[in-house]
Amino acid sequence: MLYFKRKLYFLLFLLIPVLSFMLPHNAGAEDAGAIIRKVVDNLNGKSAVLEIIMAVKTSRAERTMKMKSYSIGQEKSFIKILYPGKDKGITFLKIDKSMWQYVPRIEKTIKIPASMMLQSWMGSDFTNDDLVKESSLCDDYDHKLISATQTGYNIELIPRAEAAVVWGKILMAVSREYYLPVTVNYFDEDGVLVRTLSYSKIKHFGARFYPSLWIMKPETPDKAGHETRIIVTDAFFDGVVDDSYFTKRALKRFSR
Repeated sequence: MLYFKRKLYFLLFLLIPVLSFMLPHNAGAEDAGAIIRKVVDNLNGKSAVLEIIMAVKTSRAERTMKMKSYSIGQEKSFIKILYPGKDKGITFLKIDKSMWQYVPRIEKTIKIPASMMLQSWMGSDFTNDDLVKESSLCDDYDHKLISATQTGYNIELIPRAEAAVVWGKILMAVSREYYLPVTVNYFDEDGVLVRTLSYSKIKHFGARFYPSLWIMKPETPDKAGHETRIIVTDAFFDGVVDDSYFTKRALKRFSR
């Protein structure tokens, strides 16, 4: 009897690695989705108030802007430009999938149409779609865990057939320590790398760790030498944000 028990234990010892090898396809998909949800939650919080410096570099010039943003989850956000003087007071409002801009110089509120979502935001390498976040990384993509190391995860995001999204594929490297993105590579429908967004300089803002430096680099030949840096100088998460920021009246009211 003892002989058979030992033999059974030996067989189980051999089978466990085999079974583990057979399982990851489905388990990995679920794990990847959970990782992406954590990343999205860690980047957005229930609410956020950020003070930001954005430095835009092109082959011809460099410019710097300062701004403040208010957001509730991914559904509502309000941004006010503080510097330079010629842009001071320009405001942006995003509610769900709609976006408006107020320009004090012409005293006009403009709704950003869907046809302009891929246009540059304020001359940077970010787009209007990046601000609107029309596509949800959690809901519009299928997730696959490509690899896992002691320091992080590499996840592939493929758009679902019914999702109206910009990208043909996204590859994201995620920090295991913070569950924050390290690099995000964006590919077009032909599998060509279009741009890379990197996150670094993790800082402690209140009770939350957050990347204080974001660098967006286009990878296409026509934008060689372009780069946009976002520096988060201050951040406050999960507090009460005045709901009055998230109305079209706020665009003009808070532009002063």
